Amino acid sequence: AYKFRNQIHKLLMHKSVPKSKMKRFIKQFLKVVQKLENSKLKPLASLAQTFKSWQEEILRMLRFSSKVSNGITEGFHNKMENISRNAYGFRNFKNYKNRVLLKCG
Repeated sequence: AYKFRNQIHKLLMHKSVPKSKMKRFIKQFLKVVQKLENSKLKPLASLAQTFKSWQEEILRMLRFSSKVSNGITEGFHNKMENISRNAYGFRNFKNYKNRVLLKCG
């Protein structure tokens, strides 16, 4: 398990992999996932399934991670959470929606 952890960590620590090196990273990633699938430990096999279902997103993150940020989305989410906390107990969704649009729009 520790060996797999180190292999995955080494792959995921790369930032902005150039297009020319991406094929090599995809091959390495798929090899690690295959080894995890063939593992006798059930949690590692489950992890392999998770990696398979998210592989497109993981590889996209490796390719573009230093150029893309979800800061704007997180900021809007934070504002919406604050509105929800302040409006605790109110049941009218339309009023909630209007408050979100007022603060975020």
